[in-house]
This record gives sequence, C-alpha cells and structure tokens, in this order.
Amino acid sequence: AKAWCWPPRMQTRRRSRACSCSNRTRAPTIGLLASAALAEGTKGLYEPIHGSAPDIAGQDKANPMATILSAAMLLRHSFGMEAEPAWIEAAVARALADGIRGGDLGGTHGTGAIGDAVLARL
Repeated sequence: AKAWCWPPRMQTRRRSRACSCSNRTRAPTIGLLASAALAEGTKGLYEPIHGSAPDIAGQDKANPMATILSAAMLLRHSFGMEAEPAWIEAAVARALADGIRGGDLGGTHGTGAIGDAVLARL
C-alpha cells in the first residue's frame, strides 16, 4: 500500500505560506494533492494542485480527492478546526484503502462515484 500524507505540511515562502502534500511524500497522482496559498493570518486560497482540470471538465474523469482534501486544509488553517478536517482526511484514506480509484490511479471510478464514496465514509 502506498502512503499518502495527512495533514499537509506548511512551508514558508516569503510573506505567504504554501501548503502542499507534495512537499511531504510522493503521491502517485496529482489527483491526491491539496494545496493552499496562505496570506498573513487565516486568509488563504485553497485548491487541488492540479487546478480545475478544464480539459476533462464534465467528463466524470477528474479525481475529486484533492479538492476534498483542500477543503479539509481550509477548515484546519483558516477556521482553526481540528476534528472536522481529520474526519475528512480519514474518509479519503478509507476510500483509498477500500479500493476507490479513478482513472489516474488505474481504477474505473468516476468523479461522482469517488465523491459519493468519500461522503459515505464520512
């Protein structure tokens, strides 16, 4: 089994902070990498490292796990919550452990099915 990182590590860059799983472990796909650009204080822009993937928009191919993990980062870093982001991260980890995989991980699950699987484990 491959290891994925949670929670993402903070890395200081000049006057802002950047958060990304990619600076902690190697993920098998960018579909699992959450990221954030954080300003001073609690403001930030949270998104999957792959952006919105417009080339596959509407095709049920995008892996939503990075987007879901970005929401967990938002809860932790901008709202100071700990329990709720941990629940989200655990739900994603359980979905992966249960074999829920999109095409980027060699699976057959689409965007909606992956999102539903994470939600069911939440």
